[in-house]
Amino acid sequence: MSTKHPIIAVTGASGAGTTSVMRAFQQIFRREHINAAAVEGDSFHRFDRAEMKVRMADAHARGDHSFSHFGPESNLFEELEELFRTYGETGRGKVRKYLHDEEEAAPFDQPPGTFTPWTDLPGDSDLLFYEGLHGAVVTDKVDVAQHPDLLIGVVPVINLEWIQKLHRDKTQRGYSTEAVTDTILRRMPDYVNHICPQFSRTHVNFQRVPMVDTSNPFIARTIPTADESMLIIRFADPRGIDFSYLLSMLHDSFMSRANTIVCPGGKFDLAMQLIFTPMVWRLMERRTQLAS
Repeated sequence: MSTKHPIIAVTGASGAGTTSVMRAFQQIFRREHINAAAVEGDSFHRFDRAEMKVRMADAHARGDHSFSHFGPESNLFEELEELFRTYGETGRGKVRKYLHDEEEAAPFDQPPGTFTPWTDLPGDSDLLFYEGLHGAVVTDKVDVAQHPDLLIGVVPVINLEWIQKLHRDKTQRGYSTEAVTDTILRRMPDYVNHICPQFSRTHVNFQRVPMVDTSNPFIARTIPTADESMLIIRFADPRGIDFSYLLSMLHDSFMSRANTIVCPGGKFDLAMQLIFTPMVWRLMERRTQLAS
């Protein structure tokens, strides 16, 4: 953690909804005139798209059916921790981009599914904002979770997470239900060992729970809407949280535990704005006080 160079990390599995949180923070940064250096977790994958296919085929040939994007073999955990450490100490660090599609790749004159070269972060950022799979990962070699000043978990109930992934991969990437199901099964060991434990290290967790039947996510035709869901917001440390204010602002919300608010899913963006804007203020105030 760093007062002078704060770090915010949003962590969650593919299809969990971390992108929605990122958009909410972009609104906060724009409104509060904060210059945030954004880092995508995908840029810390170890292999590009073509090499990952080769590695996956090799693993399958060896009888390893659990090799996935979620585990340490496929990610640069040491480099991610080094970025967080270096940024916290100096406000600088090495980053790159993963080019997901033709639109992202065109300005770099590279094919999709590749990485840009490593470059230095600009030296004038106010904070570092990470969004990806491993913002709170801990292994026997690294402890990424110790560095962020604000750690946020985004984790729908598992059937909803699978529905979201199935829908995205089928409609946007052209995969079959069988192919996506195979991916889910292959990732399960790494999901249990490297994704789930992160949510016990976060400062705030957002969990969307559908209020419709999702018993068999593999036949769901649509993703449950926000209005068909409830949002569970858990604070690791409830001290300093103005629950009375949040309850008054989030209509139809209630507290299910001393550190947990439940509100309608349609309040997702408002809840994030109400909760995280004061937290970002405090990070910036401490940074300003240190500099003065």
